[in-house]
Amino acid sequence: MRPSRRAPDELRPVTLERGVVKYAEGSCLVKFGDTHVLVTATLEDRLPPWLKGQGRGWVTAEYGMLPRATSERTRREAAAGKQSGRTVEIQRLIGRSLRTIVDLEALGERQITVDCDVLQADGGTRTASITGAWVALADCISWMKARNMIKANVMRDNVAAISCGIYNGAPVLDLDYAEDSEAQTDANFVMTGDGRIIEVQGTAEREPFTQDEFLALMALAQKGIARLVDLQKLAVA
Repeated sequence: MRPSRRAPDELRPVTLERGVVKYAEGSCLVKFGDTHVLVTATLEDRLPPWLKGQGRGWVTAEYGMLPRATSERTRREAAAGKQSGRTVEIQRLIGRSLRTIVDLEALGERQITVDCDVLQADGGTRTASITGAWVALADCISWMKARNMIKANVMRDNVAAISCGIYNGAPVLDLDYAEDSEAQTDANFVMTGDGRIIEVQGTAEREPFTQDEFLALMALAQKGIARLVDLQKLAVA
């Protein structure tokens, strides 16, 4: 039995609330159960120096956790003077996941920065961030289209992410913290709306996992991401 009493293939309750920030070109408050992330998308008429004059844009991401997103206060990384390796790894994952489904040439010489701020953490903050980031990015693109800044279809597909793991010997979908902290295997899957794989991160925490176990986790991820993509489409409809 899972601590949450969910079925092995059951997601936590998921909500995607758009337009929650007044000034951002796109925003989404995404909730995966008790994991809550505020995502904003900001359009800027500037590019990294190495991209200037190439006729294409850029999508990048930043990620962070508020001090009381967890059960005990976490020191702000700004106070420490640098980002942790975990933070850098997660924001790079979010950025490259979004770029795989964006036509950067159609975007033009502009940059969209997606900020993912974890308000409350209960496992799966990176997967919730990616799933909500797609909604915020879609709203930013719609904002640009409404002002005739772009005409082509900039976003080629959906992108969503979900965690899976082996908990008490059984493959389960969408781990919360209670499961994640005790899982024998922990994996994150990032996939497109049509089922193609962007990234897989899988780690054996105690014993190595088998190919059959990996395929079982993949099947759970495919089912979960298909559901998340449906929710994304409903959110922006």
